[in-house]
Amino acid sequence: MKEANMALPLSIGALLQEDLKEDAAYRDDGLCVVGIFGKSNMQPGPPKESIVNNLADKHIFALFGGPEDGGTADSHIEAFYNQESRVLYLLLSSVCDSQQLLRACESLSAGTGHSDSHDLWQGLDRQHCLHLLYMFSVCHVLLLVHPNQTFDVTYDRLFRALDALRQKALPLIRAAIKDCPVSKEWKVNCRPCPPRLLFVFQMNGSMKVSANGSESGGNPDKPKKHSPRRRLQHALEDQIYRIFRKSRVLTNQSSNCLFTVPANQAFVYVIPSVDEDPVGALLGQLRSNCILCETEPTVVVTGPRRYQQTRRSARQSSCGGDPVSLLMGGQLVDCSLKEFLWQHVELVLTKKGFDDSVGRNPQPSHFELPSYSKWVQVASRLHQVLITNTEEEIAELATKVQGQLKVLEGFLDADTKFSENRCQKALPLAHSAYQSNLPHNYTTTVHKNQLAQALRVYSQHARGVAFQRYALQLHEDCYKFWSNGHQLCEERSLTDQHCVHKFHLLPQPGEKTDMDRNPPILNHNSRGRSTSACNCGRKQAPREDPFDIQGANSDFYQILEEKCCGKLERIDFPVFQPSTHDPAPATNQAPQLPSEAPESVETERLKEPSTSQSHTPADTSLSLALSLGQSSDSLGPFADGDGTETQVPQKRPSLVDRQPSTVEYLPGMMHSGCPKGLLPKFSSWSLVKLGPAKSYNCHTGLEHPGFLPGSSFLLPWDLVIRSRSEEDTGLTEPLDGGTSSWPAPNKTLVGKRGSTGGLGRSRRRDDMARIFVGFEYEDSRGRRFISCGPDKIVKVLGPGGAKDPATRVLNTDMPLYVSSPSQGRGIKSHFAQLTRLFIVVPDAPLEVTLNPQVLPGALPCPVFHPEQTDLVLPPDGLWVLRFPYSYSTDRGPCYPPKENQPLNNYKVLRGILKATTANPPPQ
Repeated sequence: MKEANMALPLSIGALLQEDLKEDAAYRDDGLCVVGIFGKSNMQPGPPKESIVNNLADKHIFALFGGPEDGGTADSHIEAFYNQESRVLYLLLSSVCDSQQLLRACESLSAGTGHSDSHDLWQGLDRQHCLHLLYMFSVCHVLLLVHPNQTFDVTYDRLFRALDALRQKALPLIRAAIKDCPVSKEWKVNCRPCPPRLLFVFQMNGSMKVSANGSESGGNPDKPKKHSPRRRLQHALEDQIYRIFRKSRVLTNQSSNCLFTVPANQAFVYVIPSVDEDPVGALLGQLRSNCILCETEPTVVVTGPRRYQQTRRSARQSSCGGDPVSLLMGGQLVDCSLKEFLWQHVELVLTKKGFDDSVGRNPQPSHFELPSYSKWVQVASRLHQVLITNTEEEIAELATKVQGQLKVLEGFLDADTKFSENRCQKALPLAHSAYQSNLPHNYTTTVHKNQLAQALRVYSQHARGVAFQRYALQLHEDCYKFWSNGHQLCEERSLTDQHCVHKFHLLPQPGEKTDMDRNPPILNHNSRGRSTSACNCGRKQAPREDPFDIQGANSDFYQILEEKCCGKLERIDFPVFQPSTHDPAPATNQAPQLPSEAPESVETERLKEPSTSQSHTPADTSLSLALSLGQSSDSLGPFADGDGTETQVPQKRPSLVDRQPSTVEYLPGMMHSGCPKGLLPKFSSWSLVKLGPAKSYNCHTGLEHPGFLPGSSFLLPWDLVIRSRSEEDTGLTEPLDGGTSSWPAPNKTLVGKRGSTGGLGRSRRRDDMARIFVGFEYEDSRGRRFISCGPDKIVKVLGPGGAKDPATRVLNTDMPLYVSSPSQGRGIKSHFAQLTRLFIVVPDAPLEVTLNPQVLPGALPCPVFHPEQTDLVLPPDGLWVLRFPYSYSTDRGPCYPPKENQPLNNYKVLRGILKATTANPPPQ
């Protein structure tokens, strides 16, 4: 090795790869390897590098440099080989040093999470342990440097971790060095000898020596035998030995230990504090060096005599340069750091070795002093296995060594161990919080609420880096508990109630229910029951809470028709007529915006007068075009003429507008947002005729079950019919319930008998026609009543029928839901729903047009209407329009209002009935 290379430190990898050309005088001499590791801080004091400079009497390592020099935070070993003293210094720099720590902190980005930061620090700690294991395997003497005079007890845990790692990796290291030219003991124990560990502490400013050489306390006239620094060293030795013996890092047999400490030699050295007069200290060192050079000229000798001369020179240098080591009032002389180290190095270079075993039967430990070439071979193999992992031959061994690093987790990662213990104790508490007050089966909402409660309990007790990992485990555990037989069916009924069964499958057509299968095959059931009347309202029956729109609006009433109203005259609404065996629901629909639907429908309703003149139930050709969404612009308005249909020339509707599809049907119900040309598979509306107009008695009301007392009376609607003998014979006058159709208040009409009731036998100038209208509401318990206003119930206590006119209910938006007048004992409010519209059409020259428009929710809910709009009711009949039980689109149902929702968003739009005079049949 050239002298130029020796003047600078090299990395251990570069030193092992360099072809060393040793001098012949030193080639056969043994080599002592001294390793230096420990901690350093930014406080004033000599760093670890300065120790090597003092030991070698050369400025080898730079004392200044920071993280901005381009280095990394990874651990690395620098080496300096002093051929003259036959000592190789290995200096380990790791994250324990301030410079490396600053580099590691700068490598962390601002957005790095707590868990990622912990992983980075743990990776650096594991790398530090591998480098330490390497140094404990190739060094004879190790110096542990600490920046203050207090022993760090974390080294106890570190050394136990290293010992455990060494025991795990020992077979792998043996396989790596089995071909090296060293002794059998070295190959078996994987080290030249049990290394001796020495401790170097740096004294801070609190430890000062008084001017008279004694402590401030006690008798100043009686000096102490030992200086305060030496007494501190003895105290630290006792403390360190006692700690390591308690934790069994040190045992009686030194060959089984990771390191040894001498039994009869000092192994702790405290570096005195920096002198407050740096100029005087430098001058003193310069003076001592000059005196040493003048009095004892250096004579180059070899062998043991050369080492003894070097040791004597070092002793004289330390005694002359260290003022603390002088005799002070009879105190013993304190040796220097080089003298402290050289008494241990001397045992190595003289091949005496370390005899550090204690006890009754101490066993001698092996010792070998290798030459430089032999040491390099062993150190290279260990470096490839433990640190670099470059050789392909030992790549498998290096991988296995990396796998043994898990043994370090229990010793080094105290934060993770504490965090895991805390999180493991918090998991049962979180599980209990999740399962508290739980039904046997519950929904996703309940699961999420309970999981949130469990996470709150977990976060109160769990701490540390394992928080997130065990929180994910809590998620998985709770989900497994829920899905393992506790998951409730997520289907909601049309009244917004959950199915009470656990997760199940619906039976296919022709398939029976099976409770034993997993998941079971069942029909939905919410255990909700209500009482509803049939289409005509004359028979009531209990019904289950429906889950599909067909069962709610069609199947239930079809069953009751067989017992009650199956033979009644009716007007059937058009439905889908398939032309194939497998019709499909319409997809990729492009309906208009729901938010625009109510306004557009109401605008069209104001623009369009009655267009249909048909009085027969089967004649639906004109109204079908409107039900399919045809624009009102193609239909001409009625002229104010003789009652005949007079239309302006119009464009013929296209085939798509006139003919509904027979291949695709409309999923859901007909509403304002539906595309043109589609019909549902069934009608959710019903229009039946109970009998002629005289079947309704205004004095007794409707004789149907379930009505509250006095609330079954229909409201009268009196219309003025002009006589044919008048000058404007044949003119038609629209009678839509407006104020223009009514006589002045408190004014008796001129008739044969001067009364307002009925039509006289001989008509005068003005005659009256009376229509009866009734909006029926029904709650879930079957209680029914007729409403005479948005917030009023019909109450008739005496004879004569209802006195309130029907104009109020016809000229306002009637609510779809109202509060039930009989709430019962519970605190939960019940709602009554508008279910039927009773219309008594007299045998008179009138045309009554039916056009129901229902808005079952707040915007953007669409407006629902039957499959046929503007339907003209034939005269002389008691008609019943049954509204849908539930309202649904292809996107889902419109649920009934909750207790805290306003009812004014659910309404039936005004203008449901219109009346016009018609030309009477010829006499």
